[in-house]
This record gives sequence, C-alpha cells and structure tokens, in this order.
Amino acid sequence: MEYTIKEIALRAGVSKSTVSRVISDKGYTSLEAREKVLQVIQELKYKPNALARAMVSQRTYNIGVLIYRRHHPIASHPFYGKILDAILTSAARLNYSVFVTTDHEMSVRSSDFMLEKRVDGLILISRLQQNVIENIQNFGVPYIMVNGSTDVDGVIHIVGRDEEGGRKAADHLTSLGHRNIYVLAGPQTHRSHHLRLKGFRHYMEHQETPLAASSIAYPGASTFEEGYSTMQKQWDHFRSGKYSAIFATNDMIALGAMKFLLEQSVRIPEQVAVMGFDDIDFAAMFSPSLTTIRVNMEEMGTQAFTMLDRLIRKEQVAESNMEFEPELIVRQSTGGKHLG
Repeated sequence: MEYTIKEIALRAGVSKSTVSRVISDKGYTSLEAREKVLQVIQELKYKPNALARAMVSQRTYNIGVLIYRRHHPIASHPFYGKILDAILTSAARLNYSVFVTTDHEMSVRSSDFMLEKRVDGLILISRLQQNVIENIQNFGVPYIMVNGSTDVDGVIHIVGRDEEGGRKAADHLTSLGHRNIYVLAGPQTHRSHHLRLKGFRHYMEHQETPLAASSIAYPGASTFEEGYSTMQKQWDHFRSGKYSAIFATNDMIALGAMKFLLEQSVRIPEQVAVMGFDDIDFAAMFSPSLTTIRVNMEEMGTQAFTMLDRLIRKEQVAESNMEFEPELIVRQSTGGKHLG
C-alpha cells in the first residue's frame, strides 16, 4: 500500500511540513518530532529517499492519463487505445511512470485519484465537464486535453481537423456520383462527431444537395453495436433503394452498419457505398475493407506527452491548439481502386 505525507503526519501527530522537513533533512525539526516521523516511516516501510528526491526536485516523474467516456469500451477502444499506447511509449523514453484511469461518469472522482498520486501533470482524453477542469485547476497541475472540448478558457487542445475531415468525406462520396447519402452521426455532445457532421453538411449544401433531417440518424453511442442496431432500425430507408451511400462519423459505427447490411445480402459498394472516420485497425481488416478518413492517433498521443513534459519543465509553450490534418483512405467499401 502507498502512503502519503498527510497519512504519515496523521500517524505521527505532526504537521505535513514537519514530515517534509524530516524526509528532506532541511529546516528545523525538534528531536521528538523527528523521532516520531522516522518511527512511522519505518513501521510503514516507507522509502524516504525516493520521496526526498521528489521533494527536492519538485518532481515525481509521474503523470496521469484520464479517459472520460460515457460508454464502454474505454481504454481498449481502438481510437483511444492507440493514443494511450503512444503516450506510454513516449513517457517510457523519459523515465516517466504513467497512471491511467477511466471514468464513464465524467466526475471529479478520477481526477482526485490522480492528484492524490502527486502526478506532475495530466493528459485528459475526450470530453470533460467544467467541474472536472476546475477541480484540476485548483491544484495548479499542468494538463493537456486530447480529442475533446471544454468551455473553460486557456486549455491546450490537441485535436484532429474534424470539420475538414467531414468535408473530405462528402467530397469523396459526391465525386463518385452519390447524391442521396444517409449519415449515421455519433453523439453530438462530443466535439469530433459534431464537427464531422457539420463539415459534411456544409459541403453538401455548397453542392446544392443539402442533407434532409430525415437523412441523418443519431446512434446513442459511437460503438459497433449502436451502428448495427441503428442500421437495423433504419432498414426500411434502404429497402427502396433511396440511398446509395452511407457516411458514419466514426469507423465503429460504420462497421456495425456494414455488418447488418451484409447480413441482408446487400452488396457493398455495388448497392450501397459505406464510409467511416478514424482509420482504426479494423477498417482495413474488415471485408470489404472500409474507406475512411484517417486521424493520426499515434502522433496525437506523442505530441500530448511532449507538450505536457514541456509544461512540467516550465518551458515556453506557444501553441494553445495543435490540429492534425485528416487524410482520405480509399478502400473497397466505396469501390476505390486504391486499397489503403
């Protein structure tokens, strides 16, 4: 079990500052108080040397990664998992330890857990509520937000250019001759899904083929299961052959929809073209392989750690936002000749 300075102070009956002075061997401490603290440290098998180094340098070389997401999977999600892997790899190179926690309730509980670990900084993944940001700000710990949004000013964001990606998706489908397109738009409370739909709609409006409200469905979550069940509910729209293409605002939704269509013996892309967004590994593995918009998840994770490390070192960080350009990856599901 790990113990904090506060717990040592309570057991020894002294203040936290007294414990700090004893461990760092700096400043005046009475002999009686010193002996009490050292006795508690010995009983708890605490390692004061490691803590002393952290206190002298004001660094623990621990960072926290908080992944906020309403629905499972969380850490194992193909999108967030790749970002997390990149953070872990980058942190290991500079000898940081990484605490990871997930929270589907978007509460302050998980941020409290991280702050109790005395992390030097935090990487916050996905959308956060304002009370969580305020809780972290109260502790003065540097933090970075990845693929999310908040109403709090001054937060450094690392994101993809999702609105531009939505436009690229619409351009690809319309260049193939599709005009009647059905959209499966993930939860609109999330920045990425909202901007991807926005970019797609704006492009279609400029082409004078605006999307009707009846041509958009909103799965309750950005999951394979929701893509499948939403397509199942909307099946009547496709029996008549009204729509020739589907755009989903993430790959998991698109793959779920494709599975249902294939079970109905729909030929993809001959009868219905399907397109996703993210370029998760499953997109290339599925048959037919999925045309999508690639988001550089690995680079997002790497840059998140690099920028956080600079903040921890109190170095100048000029960027308030870092945006990554989306890339069109053409595969079989839209009849592409290039298989990315």
